[in-house]
Amino acid sequence: MASAESLGLTVLVLAVVVLLAVLSNRVSERLRIPAPLLFLVVSAAASDVMPVLNRRVPVSLVEPVVTVALVVVLFDGGMGIGWRRFRGSVVPIVSLGVVGTFLTAGVLTLVAHGLCGLGWRTSLVLGAALSPTDPAVVFSVLGRREITGRTGTVLEGESGANDPVGIALMLALLGASGSVGQQAGQVVGTFAVQMAVGTAVGVAGGFALLRFMQKVSLPAAGLHPVRALAGAMAVYGMATVAHGSGFLAVLVAGILIGDEGMPYRLEIRQVSGSLASLAEIVVFVALGLTVGLRALGQGWAWLIGLVLAVLLALVVRPLTVGPLLLPVRMRTGERVFIAWAGLKGAVPILLGAFAITAGVPDARRIYEVIFVVVAFSVLVQGSTVAWAAARLGVPMRTSPPTPWALGVRLPQEPEGAGLCTVEPGSPADGATLEDLVLNGNTWVSAALREGQLLPMAPDTVVRAGDDILVLSRPKDSDGADA
Repeated sequence: MASAESLGLTVLVLAVVVLLAVLSNRVSERLRIPAPLLFLVVSAAASDVMPVLNRRVPVSLVEPVVTVALVVVLFDGGMGIGWRRFRGSVVPIVSLGVVGTFLTAGVLTLVAHGLCGLGWRTSLVLGAALSPTDPAVVFSVLGRREITGRTGTVLEGESGANDPVGIALMLALLGASGSVGQQAGQVVGTFAVQMAVGTAVGVAGGFALLRFMQKVSLPAAGLHPVRALAGAMAVYGMATVAHGSGFLAVLVAGILIGDEGMPYRLEIRQVSGSLASLAEIVVFVALGLTVGLRALGQGWAWLIGLVLAVLLALVVRPLTVGPLLLPVRMRTGERVFIAWAGLKGAVPILLGAFAITAGVPDARRIYEVIFVVVAFSVLVQGSTVAWAAARLGVPMRTSPPTPWALGVRLPQEPEGAGLCTVEPGSPADGATLEDLVLNGNTWVSAALREGQLLPMAPDTVVRAGDDILVLSRPKDSDGADA
């Protein structure tokens, strides 16, 4: 009986924690404090008040927890980008994700060694750990506001690309040995293999998973999201076993799947998005429980972290990101916003855990410095993202909650149907519904503005930001134009 009561108490505590996590965005909107920061600080304070929590959640547990969470986040992020959006912004995404990551790691290494007095080994590991960004945190602090246009695509794509790059760089550094020249060669070789194998497995696994989802039916709708996430985990596992970057493979698979038609596509995106949001919360709670606020005063971790965080936000990232965005057709305000919105989140936490489990000297202080940098990034940069977007003219739109759905279920994928968003300056911006009908073969079935249905009258004018459901008659159907 006592064991049943203990189990009940555990279930109750977990349920309350999950409910608080679900409600965190509402609390965050009222307090104007990013939700991830609330969980980070509260869990760190809890580990000080109840030291038993710190003992029961060792750093070694963070690595598998954050790994699984990151697989979900990257797969969902890849599907959100899709191949069409990725192809249109491939140059800035790849340049920021690869070149930008190496430049950031290198400059941070010099700053940590020259200004903070850390050893070269410690500085190099710290620079690699803090090089990746996490726009998933950006979009969580934006709440119901969504960054539209190319800026949002570049931010999402950069995060997806530099996460695997940063992880591969860290693993290569931790595995290198010998002289400086030998270590450099090992780092380059290991990194190249991880990127090549990860890309190959991601492409092959993505196409295989897509065909599996399209061709093999399942007895229940709820099994389709489970299959998609299990497939993502399988892609990660295959790439990792083959000595490639499992995280890159998951991202590539998600990008290839994102735009394709598949049964229960909406349900798959909803479940993966919900789990990705919950995964971010789990990561910040884990970091808080494994650090504790008292530990930050030892070894001047708080001061080192604060110096690096300020320089990273105001100097290092603008200097590394700015030149890489010069060839891209963007307004100056959009470039400045991308430089400011390079928030830190889950991946630096994971890389700090790698350093501890690998037995890197001074790894505990590295982990604590990461805590300070992530906290500063989420608090200062995260709190000002929406303000910066408004001041810099970055296009945003409010996405109100839409809890009610209107639609039909079909046994086969419909041909010629698609949901489109009217882009600013496009031919559809300012056109009437009657103008959007082409040759009697294409027509608008529904139009929405800020979650509200527009009248389906011929003279109804659509504007930038409206969502329209377009239907077209297949070419070989009866009544089609010859």
